[in-house]
Amino acid sequence: MEDHDTAVRAAQDGDEDAFGRVYRAMQPLLLRYLTALVGSDAEDVAAEAWLQITRDLRTFSGDWDAFRGWAVTIARHRAVDLLRYQRRRPAVATPLTDLVGLAGDADTAGHALDGIATDDAIALIRTLPQDQAEAVLLRVLIGLDARAAGAVLGKRAGAVRTAAYRGLRTLAERLGTTVTPARQAALKEMR
Repeated sequence: MEDHDTAVRAAQDGDEDAFGRVYRAMQPLLLRYLTALVGSDAEDVAAEAWLQITRDLRTFSGDWDAFRGWAVTIARHRAVDLLRYQRRRPAVATPLTDLVGLAGDADTAGHALDGIATDDAIALIRTLPQDQAEAVLLRVLIGLDARAAGAVLGKRAGAVRTAAYRGLRTLAERLGTTVTPARQAALKEMR
């Protein structure tokens, strides 16, 4: 944690290596969070968020925990902007036959195997009501405390704790996992 705090301060002072460390620590978390919000547009939204983060980084004040909350708030605002845009201007689907002849340069099988567990987890979280899904992602994936997650969502910390608790309990039930006394205690600790 101290290393991340130091990297954030150094990045604010213009240290490119430190910014790279901050980016590498935060980007996978942002992508998973944004995937739950906007699906396949997550990388584009994350790129827009990072543009704003880099532009405003010098004005930011705080440690790693505060930075994570700040970065997620920026990313969430970009995601909400995209969702509003999509509602106003629905996309027209391209027929699959138009894409058949296009060659890909990636190892599709390798990417599919690498991402299957993460994709399944994100897909399962997306089945939750939005307030529960975001609370679970912010608390568990991003690692924000209830107060910081509440600031991102514009809710009280207690409401975030409750939503995360309910979401995790629902996920456990959907996975057919027995909620043992130890798991029950862990869930209550999230509250």
